[in-house]
Amino acid sequence: MANTFALILVILTLVTGVIWVIDKVKWAKKRKEAYAKLQSQSEVGLDEKTLAKMYPENPIIENARSLFPVIAIVFVLRSFIYEPFQIPSGSMMPTLLVGDFILVEKFSYGIKEPVWQTTLIPTGSPKRGDVAVFKYPEDQRVDFIKRIVGLPGDHIVYKDKQLYLKPTCGEENCGEYKKLDMNFLGKESFKHETDPMQVYTEILGDRVHQLLINPLRREQVPAYYQQTDVVTYVDEWIVPEGNYFVMGDNRDNSRDSRFWGFVPERNLVGKAVAKWISFEFDRGADSFLPSWVPSNVRFERVGSIK
Repeated sequence: MANTFALILVILTLVTGVIWVIDKVKWAKKRKEAYAKLQSQSEVGLDEKTLAKMYPENPIIENARSLFPVIAIVFVLRSFIYEPFQIPSGSMMPTLLVGDFILVEKFSYGIKEPVWQTTLIPTGSPKRGDVAVFKYPEDQRVDFIKRIVGLPGDHIVYKDKQLYLKPTCGEENCGEYKKLDMNFLGKESFKHETDPMQVYTEILGDRVHQLLINPLRREQVPAYYQQTDVVTYVDEWIVPEGNYFVMGDNRDNSRDSRFWGFVPERNLVGKAVAKWISFEFDRGADSFLPSWVPSNVRFERVGSIK
């Protein structure tokens, strides 16, 4: 769906742009000549509105010429600078909640053409701890959002709800697994969750963020993704070159790299940088409002994403 919209936007920009250019070079001159001829034949001065009625313009050309600047601005903003996304699930709680609307910085991981996501100008690469939007590897039409845990060459272990990391050589302590620091903050009952969740802070790279653990939910180890090109334990992964290992902050309610593998660099859309608005959709069973109508605006959630 995302690729389809990008393709439609490209086509609209090209079509309206071509019409706008032809109008500037050719049709506008003809209109000007026709208006001048009508003025010379009239005994009174004619304004632009009257002249337009006397020499009507093709409505398709008129609309395309008017829409092109707007469509072009939207195209440039959405394709190369920032794109808005809505959070549809709770896999990134508590960092992101259902109903959060976020801005994704498109140029963080390279300036890419909007349809096939081919990198045109390299501008940067993902850092450990980034919250990133990417094309779901198993269905390129779907956008996912997760936190980048593993960089190319990293060794990852997730065991007993604890994350271990052995960075690729070139980084500090590259030869040994490091248990990531998790500080317990307490228990909290989140909406849509039947069990009270344990809230932790985790240090990932230079990012300090919160995550959720459900102590009553067993790890789904039999469903974990298994690499075929290297020999690893069932709960261990080695990130291939040009790929990234991602996880949701809601660790027991996230289908991520543990279950379907790695995110190729070409699938990266951008870095999530801010929440610009947040809506709540929870309401009682007796509410007469449709489910898509917000029940509350969470202004306190507006701000940067950690």
